[in-house]
Amino acid sequence: MQPQSGIKTWQWVVTVVVIIVLIIIGVWVFGGKSSSTTTETPVAMTDNSNVAGAINRIVMSDQYPGNVVYLNSAQFANPGWVVINADSSGTPGAILGETYFTSGINPGKITLSSPMVDGGTYYAVMYSDNGDKKFDASVDKPLTDSNGNVIMKVFHASASVGNQVKG
Repeated sequence: MQPQSGIKTWQWVVTVVVIIVLIIIGVWVFGGKSSSTTTETPVAMTDNSNVAGAINRIVMSDQYPGNVVYLNSAQFANPGWVVINADSSGTPGAILGETYFTSGINPGKITLSSPMVDGGTYYAVMYSDNGDKKFDASVDKPLTDSNGNVIMKVFHASASVGNQVKG
């Protein structure tokens, strides 16, 4: 019989499993978004025209300048629209783009007719749909919370969104 030398098979298996676990932990810990540069403040408000307890909200961060807005999620009690508005002296102004969402929780993106500029302030406003799945600001009205406030998320365009200082 020849004496065995080196690492046994079970030691290789344990080593590979440990490496895989460490990689998964590393991706989970270091692969997420930086909490210091994003503003993921969910706006959770109930629309007073829907069934009691139904939630309408937008969850999103500040955006890179450009012609696309990304939503982490848009939650609708009933199908509706998220409309992106430019700033007009601290209130929603010109409509830059809109996207239709079904009821429930939906991630999404909205393509704009003109790009966001670095340093600009913008508004993501939730609107109802009158059932035709075509946005018309004169017919489809902004959703409001139980206090009568329009459900919206204010966000900014910044070229430094997501940059992390490493040292």
